[in-house]
Amino acid sequence: MNPQSIDTLIEARWIIPAEPTGLVYTDHALAIDAGRIVALLTQAEATTRFAPRQRLALAEHALIPGLINAHTHAAMTLLRGYADDLPLMEWLRDHVWPAEARHLGPDFVRDGSRLAVAEMLRGGVTCFNDMYFFPEETAQAAIEAGMRAVIGLILLEFPTAWAASAEDYLRRGIEVHDRYRHHPLVRTAFAPHAPYTVADESFRRLAIYAGELNIPVHMHVHETADEIKRSLATSGERPLQRLDRLGLLSSQLLAVHMTQIEANEIPLLAARGVHVVHCPESNLKLASGYCPIAALQRAAVNTALGTDGAASNNDLDMFGEMRTAALLAKAVAGDATALPAAAALCMATINGARALGIDDVTGSLVPGKQADVVAVDFGGIESQPVHDPLSQLVYASGRQQVRHVWVAGRQVVESGRLTTLDGVEITQAARTWRDRLRH
Repeated sequence: MNPQSIDTLIEARWIIPAEPTGLVYTDHALAIDAGRIVALLTQAEATTRFAPRQRLALAEHALIPGLINAHTHAAMTLLRGYADDLPLMEWLRDHVWPAEARHLGPDFVRDGSRLAVAEMLRGGVTCFNDMYFFPEETAQAAIEAGMRAVIGLILLEFPTAWAASAEDYLRRGIEVHDRYRHHPLVRTAFAPHAPYTVADESFRRLAIYAGELNIPVHMHVHETADEIKRSLATSGERPLQRLDRLGLLSSQLLAVHMTQIEANEIPLLAARGVHVVHCPESNLKLASGYCPIAALQRAAVNTALGTDGAASNNDLDMFGEMRTAALLAKAVAGDATALPAAAALCMATINGARALGIDDVTGSLVPGKQADVVAVDFGGIESQPVHDPLSQLVYASGRQQVRHVWVAGRQVVESGRLTTLDGVEITQAARTWRDRLRH
């Protein structure tokens, strides 16, 4: 039998597919054709079965699924380091919101999103779930780079440069959804900012639209103790109670942060199928609290990972989030076995895909899925010796070790270099915004 012609064959020392959890293949290969994974097999089998147009031998690398940043505000990368070491509401009210009032517009979002996309791709992130204004600009930045994105259709009660009212936000958001509904790389999600910035009637309308369009709802929930206090004072309910009453607690909801959870709320989350997105580094920096990841996972609540925006993190480094999440979960649970390395990788890959409703497309290295693949170099001194590749990946690796990245089989990072974006141009635009933001 003649070998099957395919686009690409990647041979690697290790392949960590994320499904099944904890599995590591040694001296295997990934066969890719027409943007999809055709097979995961031994290198010896691959030699006889396939005739690749491109063959890449990575003797000291681990192949992992493309990382999924399940919560960020891409354009806010232009505010990296703009205001630090402050509590959340002071940070927002006195610094971030005034800066946005002065500078927010399509150009700001376009340049900030391009900067974020470049940073994420170089760090092995192949898909991100965004929440910000002018979402069409972020969508175009992702498309330009060849990156996968879930674009948030933001909802607030007060006017901004993007929309004038809750009705206007919903109308414009649906227009963005319609524009990209058939795009191979872009999906959409409703993105109400938080329970304290959206009224009951707006939530009711959004729940109807989300059901009709069958798209996720992505929202900050139970982020700080002050949020809980204010909710009890205004409605007599904790935010989760209110959202449940309004029909928002469901398998469509990605509840972000969730640092203020009571034990009796965890079974409710599990019963409703809510997904929780953990942003450990942002929560630590803003002293917002600790999400009880171990308890959530014991209750079979799907938990994913996000960086939050670079204005509060201050990076979009999912390797850092995996390590911090694993260490913090152990400290919070008082249990060294909480969130092992394999589970941390799942949070950054397949769990994020499940939360976003794209686990049939991406999130693991499984034949039939899109070839969203990252090659991590374990050949350096700082990676020696490699006893356990999964442990090495989560506890001893950094995004600087990402050498190659593919999205739907297209190589978007080669030997650490962006292939679809002009890094010099992006850097210069960021510096121009730095100077504008000073005034």
